[in-house]
Amino acid sequence: MQEVCDLKIDINGEHTFYVNQRVMCSFSGRLRRMVKQEKKRSQNKRVKLKIGEFPGGKHGFELVSRFCYNNGRIGMSPSTISVLHSSAMFLEMSEEVSPCNLLSQAETFLEGLFYWTWDDILTSLKTCEPFFSIADSSGLLERLISSLLAKISANSEPSLLTLATTPTPIPSCSSSSSSPDTTGFRCSISTKTPDTIKPCFTREWWFEDLTILSPNIIEKMMKTLGAFGAHNKNLILTRFLLHYLKTAALNGGQEQYGDLADTAVHGVVLMGRTAFSCRGLFWVLRVVSSLGISKECRHKLERLMGLMLDQATLDDLLVSGQEGGSVYDVSLVLRLVRVFVSAEESGMSFQRMKKVGRLIDKYLGEISPDQSLKVSKFLAIAESLPDSGRDCFDGVYRALDIYFESHPGLSSDDRAKACRCLNYEKLTLEACKDLAKNPRIPPRVAMQALVAQQSKLQCNTPKRAAEKASPKTPPTDEKEQLRFNLEKMQHRVIELEKVCREMKGQMSKMSKNNNINSPSHHSSNRGLPRLC
Repeated sequence: MQEVCDLKIDINGEHTFYVNQRVMCSFSGRLRRMVKQEKKRSQNKRVKLKIGEFPGGKHGFELVSRFCYNNGRIGMSPSTISVLHSSAMFLEMSEEVSPCNLLSQAETFLEGLFYWTWDDILTSLKTCEPFFSIADSSGLLERLISSLLAKISANSEPSLLTLATTPTPIPSCSSSSSSPDTTGFRCSISTKTPDTIKPCFTREWWFEDLTILSPNIIEKMMKTLGAFGAHNKNLILTRFLLHYLKTAALNGGQEQYGDLADTAVHGVVLMGRTAFSCRGLFWVLRVVSSLGISKECRHKLERLMGLMLDQATLDDLLVSGQEGGSVYDVSLVLRLVRVFVSAEESGMSFQRMKKVGRLIDKYLGEISPDQSLKVSKFLAIAESLPDSGRDCFDGVYRALDIYFESHPGLSSDDRAKACRCLNYEKLTLEACKDLAKNPRIPPRVAMQALVAQQSKLQCNTPKRAAEKASPKTPPTDEKEQLRFNLEKMQHRVIELEKVCREMKGQMSKMSKNNNINSPSHHSSNRGLPRLC
């Protein structure tokens, strides 16, 4: 009498099944061949087999065994069809082996695929993830994705996805299902230029549902639509990818999302400022940065951001640091400013440049307390704009003072080096006076600032005097206003002279202190240069 369980099968190293050889081999060509080879090798009636990468693992083989022990019959549903179909392909359970075979029954069940509900299709796609390669090679994945896209197309605006049918036209939106003969899709707006696409940021009804699918399946879907990588020219698909990647990033996304991140960026760059604001671009960067985006795509995205930098806000620039323990990604902002300056120097838009200058001054004040911010980095940001980008350097001075206060360990040379970013002639009198009294500013820097300020005062005073002595007689209705302005100038000159005397006193004190500590104090009787 034949043994009931004369076949031992190890499935994926996770579970061992004891089954009957005759029952299993009568439906599977692969098992029949493996048993025959093992018997010839071991000369043993009891056969032991090891099968790896079996679709569905323990659960999948259990379903196959149930089919075999039930004389080739088993109930099928959207939740089991993927594993049954893939297992039938894997074990060669076709009509060549048995008239009542699993593969034919699975194919028959799939004929009604396009009449499934939305949830049924998603469930079946989700079950394909553990055995993606087998489901893909067998064509099952493409059929499921095509059915999914048909549902989206039938229940969305016509401009989203157009079903490429031959010869049957796309089903009407009133129908929740479509013809099973339909096999392909294309992007209906893929040939339109960004200028013809109206920006739209509302989330489509299907965005959230598709976030449960693995990146492999989403990638396959994008390829089916002809919108993968640099071929992505669809705004809605780009928005979907960004929503999908945002969810992945929140869940701790890995490098497996890199190709999808690149695909999204290609779409963003193509649409550009017609569909994305500067703040939107910073949001895109935050989403894709941790997902393995390529250097090429990052460069394209940053260039687009840099060209729109005058539209950014301080909050936009405060991107978390990627490496080195920095609180903020200062290198990113530096790259963006360089892109902007390079583009603006050819166009010479002073208003846009000054707007970015005010923004960078605020940014400097925000990053100054960062303990890991090096002098070279601070200096690079402060000097990234030409002098014409600032009417006043008071903001740079305030940021510099905060930086010195937050980094008390800086040497005098480092502080002097950092002060190199200041244009003393563009400091207000109040800022220059504060700088001269500031103990954190090196004395020689303070002297340079005072000399520059005095030089500016000497240049401005003759101009004001010349304006006062001008022989021109304005019309009667302008005389009072001119007299008022001249009086204001006079008072201002008096005030400047007073401040200048105070500065001279400060310089004299600093000079005396330096001379006391100097070995040549008694041998040098030269005084300070006359300032006032």
